[in-house]
Amino acid sequence: MDDSSLIWDDGALLTIDQRELPHRVVELRLSTVDQIIDAIATLAIRGAPAIGIAGAFAVVIAARTHTRDGAVDTVALAADAARIADARPTAVNLAWAVRRVTAVAARGADAVLAETLDMLAEDGRVNRAAATHAADLVIDLLGDRPLRVLTHCNTGRLATSAFGTAIGALRVLSERGAIEEVIVDETRPLLQGARLTAWELAEAGIPHRLTIDSAAAWAMATGQVDCVLVGADRITANGDVANKIGTYMLALAARHHGIPFLVVAPESTRDQGMATGAEIVVEQRRADEVTGFGGVATAPEATPVFNPAFDVTPAALVTAVVTEAGAVYRDGIAAQTHLSDACDAGRVIADIARGLYVRGWMPGTAGNISVRQGDSALVTGSGLSKGELGAEDMVAVRIADSAPLAGQRRKPSAETTIHTAVYRRTDAAAVVHLHPPYATTLCTSAGERDRITTLRIGEYELIKGLGVADPEAIDLPVFPNWRDVARIGADVERYLAEYPDAPPVFGIAGHGITAWGATLTQARDRAECLEALCELVTRTGRRQAFTADDLTERGQR
Repeated sequence: MDDSSLIWDDGALLTIDQRELPHRVVELRLSTVDQIIDAIATLAIRGAPAIGIAGAFAVVIAARTHTRDGAVDTVALAADAARIADARPTAVNLAWAVRRVTAVAARGADAVLAETLDMLAEDGRVNRAAATHAADLVIDLLGDRPLRVLTHCNTGRLATSAFGTAIGALRVLSERGAIEEVIVDETRPLLQGARLTAWELAEAGIPHRLTIDSAAAWAMATGQVDCVLVGADRITANGDVANKIGTYMLALAARHHGIPFLVVAPESTRDQGMATGAEIVVEQRRADEVTGFGGVATAPEATPVFNPAFDVTPAALVTAVVTEAGAVYRDGIAAQTHLSDACDAGRVIADIARGLYVRGWMPGTAGNISVRQGDSALVTGSGLSKGELGAEDMVAVRIADSAPLAGQRRKPSAETTIHTAVYRRTDAAAVVHLHPPYATTLCTSAGERDRITTLRIGEYELIKGLGVADPEAIDLPVFPNWRDVARIGADVERYLAEYPDAPPVFGIAGHGITAWGATLTQARDRAECLEALCELVTRTGRRQAFTADDLTERGQR
């Protein structure tokens, strides 16, 4: 096995059996859907990102199994996909990954494999980006000095496909000489910390000590912990965090002792369709995991057991949630971008742009982001790869006429006139223009070359995430993609003047989507919500397209 914990090899998934660590490194070769489901359910494969990718490979196997004459039987595939997604209910990544790869099944089993391999490659990039952001934030909070960090469960390459999330951040900090020691919770009842994290840290040469879970608060009280870094299995829209059982009590102790408590996870772990942690289904596991260990009974026979696999930490106890997009929550609220300092605003824009680049939503030089700053806006520069964007690559422009302010070395993005049109007609504080695949495809198919059309989407709970007046349906305007981008901006401004209650999102035929909000996080989240809606529409076919003239004539506006 190489540094990746998940490898696709000639029709089978290769992985390490995590049940056997640390004493034996046993390779599993999983070639059926049932084998992968069993590996996920029995924790041979565990960790939210890892089980998501493993579930996607199970869909690949199912797609191949249900292919006849080159076409996938999507009904049979859907039945297997449902079983795969139900293997572990709490971690959102599993259902997310299964949905993502199942959506391309109509193009054939090879397309499902290609999408899964893309996801596998993406995971390593995403983990490294999130880990780097988290390490940067730790140093910002605590200073550039050797730190004592406490971690819980396992969040390294075994829990992902490569590098890791919270352990990834420990690796980055260690590379910078900023780790004195890591305290590792053993993580009862299955000892993922003792068996897996201690093994990974030893492998990486990072100094560490193992402790029992119930000693963590005392370690904080006696000054042995500067920071807590953990992962997540699901993060709800309000910032509540589901993670391995024992995380909640760490957050309580950290808050009492004034110690930063950081959650590191990929964006795919954020569940914008779930409002709060109260809605999370917490998996209850077998009694024998608690009444004994290693085949040896430690409790009286037939002792009743309470064995939740996860707990939910309220957002108010979390110092920050960090993803590949940067810190998306700070102190229990969505990270704000009402920033008066251009350098700070540029850094936040660059962080989010790099995260969206990793996801493929800002490929190459495509896409742009801006934030309002009084009578001007700070927008990404023209012709720059969003994967390499820095705080210095932003351009300030006047909202009134889109002209760049004097003395700047960069030119603003070509779509700046679209951003400023939104600022002139709304109270938006931030605007994002992105190219997510489902929304871009749907808006392109619904659009026309020379007039505005409207895409109606209804009967989906996710519509609430757009913040519209009518949560039952939205009429999404789709603008023509004029060569003269300023003409698109003029169309947008006229439309928003005529329809001030229009949704805070729109499409441009063949040219992505635009969303805005009171913060940059909200603008991005609305774009994510629209992408999820468009994926549902694509898969169910429930949509209608009209021209703006049609809607006006029918009295629907």
